Amino acid sequence: MPRAGLTSELVVAAAGDHVDRSGVESLTLASLAAELGIKSPSLYNHVDGLEDLKRSVALAGVDLLAEACRDATMGRTGKQALAALAKAYRQMAVDHPGMYALTQVARPDDEEFTARGERVLRPVNAVLAGYGLEGDAAVHAARVLRAALHGFALLETQSGFGIDLSIDESFNRLIDIIDAGLPAI
Repeated sequence: MPRAGLTSELVVAAAGDHVDRSGVESLTLASLAAELGIKSPSLYNHVDGLEDLKRSVALAGVDLLAEACRDATMGRTGKQALAALAKAYRQMAVDHPGMYALTQVARPDDEEFTARGERVLRPVNAVLAGYGLEGDAAVHAARVLRAALHGFALLETQSGFGIDLSIDESFNRLIDIIDAGLPAI
């Protein structure tokens, strides 16, 4: 019998907190059960195992990223929209490094994951359309943008910027470079 008040949503939220705090590799059903004060088998009332749990955390992460990007770009165009999108993307990765890492695992055969991922692409495509980019050019631009933002976020979350110089200033310069380069795609 499940613990009173424990829901699938609470299990996924606790797993998200765990991976953000301790890393994806540290997530096990036993470790999560201990945090929740239950026995591991009780988790099977809410998830179908560790991979299902990680998938659920990834879906929650994609939802967070989609909402952050949508909210940041609403009512903005051009470089303002690009900067807001980039900052929201970076902030989500910094605030939720474990969840963010799980969003980056390709799941091409997972229709739900793909559909939710499309919600991240909507504000990205809207920003790129403001630069006159559509079709194949927009796909290439989205890849460039994702690579730049992901690379920066990964370096930041893994303490890859060791020189004592403003990381925010470096990020603003990255946005300037992307803004200047998008019309050339």
